Amino acid sequence: MSRRVVAVVPDLMDRSRLSAPGCKVTHVAPGALAAAVADPSAPVDLVVVDLSRPGVLDRVADLDVPVVGFAPHVDDALLDQARAVGVEALPRSAFFRRWPALGPVGDTR
Repeated sequence: MSRRVVAVVPDLMDRSRLSAPGCKVTHVAPGALAAAVADPSAPVDLVVVDLSRPGVLDRVADLDVPVVGFAPHVDDALLDQARAVGVEALPRSAFFRRWPALGPVGDTR
């Protein structure tokens, strides 16, 4: 069964790393995130965000789906802020190592 992921990941290199069999990733701008998640015609299983993008953390706090975010490993304050609002926040390298389990077949619930 394919999982539907909505991602706020503007960097093209990071976007390319999110491609995986069994996973449909829809990339959106931060301002379109809430609407993409709320779309009843396309239920979302997971939201992925690049936490280092300005304002993205404010947009994930009230989402009703699991959110996984990544940031540079040296940005402990940002990773902690994300965890405080319920995001599974990982250093960038750890996120991409775990992505095959998180995205296509994993379960963050």
